Amino acid sequence: MIIASSIVLIITSLLMVVLVLMHKGKGGGLSDMFGGGISSSLGGSSVVERNLDRLTIGVGVVWFASIIVLGLLFKHS
Repeated sequence: MIIASSIVLIITSLLMVVLVLMHKGKGGGLSDMFGGGISSSLGGSSVVERNLDRLTIGVGVVWFASIIVLGLLFKHS
């Protein structure tokens, strides 16, 4: 069970990194240095942003739950 939870944690961690990096930059921070300030015609859809937000939140909930499960499993073993 610990190995399965660890695999879920690793996969969701990698997905979280990818999903957060896919988000559109809102300010003039680091994202503008790497081309985030360039507006393109492909990235302007609000439906895509909303779905990306939902997917990120869902993966974040699974990520958080896997951390809790791993903590409980290590506590009992």
